[in-house]
Amino acid sequence: MNVEELRDYCLSLSPEVEEKFPFQKFGGAKDILVFYIGGHMFCYFDINHTDCVSMKSTEEEATQLREQYDYIGLPHNASKSYARRWIGIDIARADDSLVKRLILNSFCIVGKRSK
Repeated sequence: MNVEELRDYCLSLSPEVEEKFPFQKFGGAKDILVFYIGGHMFCYFDINHTDCVSMKSTEEEATQLREQYDYIGLPHNASKSYARRWIGIDIARADDSLVKRLILNSFCIVGKRSK
């Protein structure tokens, strides 16, 4: 999965999904693309580096996924408390179906919270 496919998939989840580059003031983070549902982010990544696409997860699933796959780790630039419920995945190494399932899961988790 490349950046455009990833972007298209995130936008396809709902007509209410928004995409933004919210960190323009921060030089090292100006290329972070964030996808939102209901004003809450569910996926973000640096458009120049897809080795860490970050998405929301449950705490239990995040732990299990990190143990099961060597290409799933901590989310991009996250604190310890934030990292408990977020994962980072190297989409170049992961199967597209797994990436899509995890993004959809993130979308559903965040979408529930935003209602």
